[in-house]
Amino acid sequence: MKIIIVGASGTMGKHLAAAFKKEHEVITAATKGCDVEVDITSPESIENMYRKTGAFDALISTRPDLCWSWKKLTDKEFRKGVDGKMMGQINLVLIGQHYINAKGSFTLITGALSHDPQKNFANASAANGAVEGFVKAAAIELENDIRINAVSPTVIENSPQYFPFFPGDIPVTMQQLEYGFRKAVFGANTGQVIIP
Repeated sequence: MKIIIVGASGTMGKHLAAAFKKEHEVITAATKGCDVEVDITSPESIENMYRKTGAFDALISTRPDLCWSWKKLTDKEFRKGVDGKMMGQINLVLIGQHYINAKGSFTLITGALSHDPQKNFANASAANGAVEGFVKAAAIELENDIRINAVSPTVIENSPQYFPFFPGDIPVTMQQLEYGFRKAVFGANTGQVIIP
């Protein structure tokens, strides 16, 4: 399979790229340092990415959450999450549906914050919830047997700097995270929110 991993320069993206490269053709994408440059806050940049990569079988997005103190959360800051985590991922699908092969799949990233909010993450909770709603709705709209799912982890083990923000949560291991994405990409389900 030809798999595009968006956000491949981050902790999750690097792990998934290394794991999937053993079995598939992987194209890494991020704002810098990857096979293809993309800024998912820009529809034009997303379109250019797909033009460069050509037809593909699966897209994985690993856009991270944004953390903002409630007292500093303004309209401008809130829109960073809307433009990136929410609309960026939605546009990966809206634009990507014209490039993906039949029976392909989109896998987006959300997070436990959509159903288990924590302090400083109101922006992420809202964006994650919106993406999960989009995934469920897009699953009944996409044609050519194209599937779409979301992976929704809590804090991951390789990001200990975030542990204090998730008191009492058991970090998701990188293997659990990987297998959540494997289920989304290679399984048969669509419109699912997969909790690793």
